[in-house]
Amino acid sequence: AEAQREEWRTLVRMAAETGFNAIVLQVRPTADALYRTKREPWSQYLTGRQGGDPGYDPLAFAIEEAHRAGLQLHAWFNPFRARVESSAPATDLHVTRRRPEWVRNYGKLTWMDPGIPAVREWVLETIAEVVRNYDIDGVHLDDYFYPYPIRDSRGARLDFPDSATWTVHGGGRNLSDWRRDN
Repeated sequence: AEAQREEWRTLVRMAAETGFNAIVLQVRPTADALYRTKREPWSQYLTGRQGGDPGYDPLAFAIEEAHRAGLQLHAWFNPFRARVESSAPATDLHVTRRRPEWVRNYGKLTWMDPGIPAVREWVLETIAEVVRNYDIDGVHLDDYFYPYPIRDSRGARLDFPDSATWTVHGGGRNLSDWRRDN
């Protein structure tokens, strides 16, 4: 943990010396957290295993160090990405275990289905929790869209597997318009 903090101090110092005015820190890479929360597990990127408590609150520490150096700290969220191929085993707190009906496998990634209203509400509340509990200076969203199309081994396009969700929540709209609305 101390080595992580020292690396962060070095990065913040370098950013300030270079003339940056803000740092964007990814705080929710794959439905996990680089901050203290009961909603989702600690990120595997902190300790090598999902759910492993790093012994400190990385986001609180990052904010403190950035502000001390005169820099803003913006929180970067991946709202719908749930897992990547190299992910460590999921804990019981992870969405793939708690709410498997919310997730869709697509290629080498697992996504939370944006067409499910409860998923969108979960994501918004997750972001709001950080805004309420941390002195961040901005929010950035990445992968807030449906995944880019992928192809199978023969080159045929594979559609994102949300047809059942569309049937329930589509409201008569065509698939593309419905997805854009989501």
